[in-house]
Amino acid sequence: MMTEKKSNTALKILTGILAVALIALGIYTVKFYNEEKENKAILQKEKTVIEDELNDLIVKYDEAIATNDVMDQNLVDARQRISVLLDSVKDNEANLVMISRYRREIGNLKSEKDRLFRVVDSLSNQNRRLASTIDSTNTILAEKVRVSDSLQVTNQSLSTKVDRAAQLKITSLKGEGVIVRNSGKLVENDKTGRIDQIRTCFTITENPLAEAGEKELYVQVYNPKNELVGDQIAVNHEGGTMVYSAQSKVFYENEELDVCILSKTKEDKLLEGTYKVYVYSGAQLIGTSSFSLR
Repeated sequence: MMTEKKSNTALKILTGILAVALIALGIYTVKFYNEEKENKAILQKEKTVIEDELNDLIVKYDEAIATNDVMDQNLVDARQRISVLLDSVKDNEANLVMISRYRREIGNLKSEKDRLFRVVDSLSNQNRRLASTIDSTNTILAEKVRVSDSLQVTNQSLSTKVDRAAQLKITSLKGEGVIVRNSGKLVENDKTGRIDQIRTCFTITENPLAEAGEKELYVQVYNPKNELVGDQIAVNHEGGTMVYSAQSKVFYENEELDVCILSKTKEDKLLEGTYKVYVYSGAQLIGTSSFSLR
């Protein structure tokens, strides 16, 4: 009888402990579910903010393209990269890794936008100041000023043409994947699983008007997800900071010069699809091309 009583008491105690444990487990489960739901909501909100920022950048580029004819192709190319990035954001589920990566990309895009817009604004201001000077002089000097204005316009046009003619120009721009043999030999390959580096080759054309000497050349390689492939080299230019895949110095003597620049790769950056290649002389974009990997 006494043993049966003790057994009943122990059973009641065990039942009570289990009940408390179940209640605690239920509370923890609800709390974990609520926290997970809250975290997903925060990440989704951050993703929406990123989409809004990219849309805002696109609008600003559209306005700049519509109102300026200076560096128009550079603006169009930059807007296209933003549009590709926006599509990528929309297609991916929000997570911490994605948010962090796209935040960095937006920072790079904003820096590029600031640089391009400063150049456009500077040229526009120069045009406005020149127009104001011409109008004022026309009012004061009448016929003599009209002759002077004509000479100024001609000189400005010639100066602009000379500046453009003096810039480096390239041809035969080509990007490709390569395998690096133990001997150092490079072998072209378009399979992502076998590529060691991305090679960008081009020819600097003969130009007697260009300044001879050492030239700093930079390459940007973007994969199909608009991710920069390479060493992530940050360079401060007068218009702002640019990030490149690779860089190289060459000595230019106003004659044709063949150049190849290698960009290091990481396996997670090598994707099947179309890649974009941009070549810069300093901060000046001098060529763009594309190639595909499978």
